[in-house]
Amino acid sequence: MDGDVSIAGLATSLALIGVAAAISLWQRLGLERQILWAATRALVQLLLVGAALALVIEPGRPLVWSWLWIVAMVAYAGDVARRRAPEVPGLLWLAILAFGSGAVITLGVLFGFGVMPLEGRTLVPLAGMMVGNSMTATVLVARRMVEEVRDKRDEVEARLALGQPARQAATPYVRAALRSAVTPQIETTKATGLVFLPGAMTGLILAGVPPTQAVLVQAVVMFLVLGAVASTTVVIALGLVRRLFTPDHRLRWLPRPAER
Repeated sequence: MDGDVSIAGLATSLALIGVAAAISLWQRLGLERQILWAATRALVQLLLVGAALALVIEPGRPLVWSWLWIVAMVAYAGDVARRRAPEVPGLLWLAILAFGSGAVITLGVLFGFGVMPLEGRTLVPLAGMMVGNSMTATVLVARRMVEEVRDKRDEVEARLALGQPARQAATPYVRAALRSAVTPQIETTKATGLVFLPGAMTGLILAGVPPTQAVLVQAVVMFLVLGAVASTTVVIALGLVRRLFTPDHRLRWLPRPAER
C-alpha cells in the first residue's frame, strides 16, 4: 500500500519533535521535557493500542470483543471527564451515561441503517471518534453549567422564589452551556474542506483510497461527531439540573474550586 510507513520513516518523523523541543529551548519556554514525554507516551500508547486492536478487530474475531472494547472506552472516558472537571458533582456516572447514549444514537444510525458495515474494523474506530471528539464538549458543558448556575445564584433563586420548578429556572443556563459546547464543533464542521483537511480523510488518501471515497467517509465521520457532541452535551446539561437542585426545587450549595 502506498501509505505504508516504515520504522525508518517513523524514526525520521521524530525530527519534528526535535523541532518543537528546539523552539522551546530557543524561546526558554521550559517545555522540552513535557514535549519529549508527551511524544514518547503517545507513541507507546499507540503501539499498545494498535497491538490490542489487531487482536480485537481481526477478521473472524467475535464482535463481542469489539463491544467490550467500547464499554471499556466509555468507562475510561467517564473517568477522564471526572478528573478534568472535579468541581462538577457526580460527573463520572453522568458522563458514562452521556457517552453511552451518544454511542447508541450515532452508532445506531450508522449501523442500523447500513451506512457502514457492522464489523470490528468499523465499529471500534467510529466509537473511538465519537467518544474522543465528544470529550472536550462534555467537560466544557459541565463546567459552564456549574459556573452559570453558581455565578448567577441570585437570579436562579429569584426564579425559584417566583414559583418556577428547577428545570424551568435552569433553562436559560442550560441553553448558554449547550451553545458554548456545541458551537465550536459547528464552526469546525463549517470549515471542513476549505480551511483544513480532517484526519480521517487525510489518512485514507495517504493509504491510497480514491479522494471521492475518502470524502464520503469523512462526511459520515463529520456528521457522526456533530451528532455525538449534540447528544452527549444535552444529556450532561439536563442531568446536571437534577444534581444541582434538590428534589424540592432548591439550589444546592456550589463551592468555587478554590473553596474545596
